[in-house]
Amino acid sequence: METQAGNDPLIIGGKRLESRLFLGTGRFPSPAVMRMALEASAAQVITFAVRRVNLDMVEDDSLLQQLEDKDLIYLPNTSGSSNAEEAVRIARLARASGLGDWIKVEISANARTLLPDPLETLKATERLAAEGFVVLPYTSDDPILCKRLEEAGAAAVMPGGAPIGSGLGILNPYNIALIAEEATVPVIVDAGIGSAVDAVLAMELGAAGILVNTPVAKASDPIAMARAMRLAVEAGRLAYRAGRIPQRRDASASSDTAGISVPPQPLGKAASAQWKGGV
Repeated sequence: METQAGNDPLIIGGKRLESRLFLGTGRFPSPAVMRMALEASAAQVITFAVRRVNLDMVEDDSLLQQLEDKDLIYLPNTSGSSNAEEAVRIARLARASGLGDWIKVEISANARTLLPDPLETLKATERLAAEGFVVLPYTSDDPILCKRLEEAGAAAVMPGGAPIGSGLGILNPYNIALIAEEATVPVIVDAGIGSAVDAVLAMELGAAGILVNTPVAKASDPIAMARAMRLAVEAGRLAYRAGRIPQRRDASASSDTAGISVPPQPLGKAASAQWKGGV
């Protein structure tokens, strides 16, 4: 099958990606289902919490063993950290353990909302980028903050469409569109996606990609949902590049009426007969 990346590449950290769908590995009913969902999604980038991996023996880690035969880019995340210092320490441990230099900065200070801490996220991004990491910070849908993260060295920014795991979709389309419009690095919408329709919307707003976990892992059929997300991301990107028609309040006929003779309103039997050629 021809891939959309053929003439529309996504490049992050110097790597050219064939898929614009990133997949999380948590919350699946079993490792086997996770593997099948990954295949159905065609995702190349997978994310997982560093705290879930046995850093002392990465080669024997149960999660990574499920994926060792696949050509994937690991995006370990700092989930569980509450400040920049913790996030930086986790990132360094992940790289030292052989997980690569990609890192998703994820710092939450509120256990209820799990919304990212903007100040600590910015600090961690600046420090890790200076150390040569490919930093993808999870952040709120604040256009100014996303620009500051970009300036701090983020290889991509990952604004949430809604609180993580909520499935509420894109709560503020205006902000996501503005972030994508002003960014010079890829924008990956991360968190809040509930179904394929949300993925399509995010892509049509200009996002370069989508990261999903819960909506796939907790779907009634995770494998089917993974495929649906894959197709939604592709369709949304194609629609974005094709250019949608302007929205308008009034109707507009799809066929051209120029040169068409419109009959007058009948005034009775005689008028009706005359129009039909009877008299």
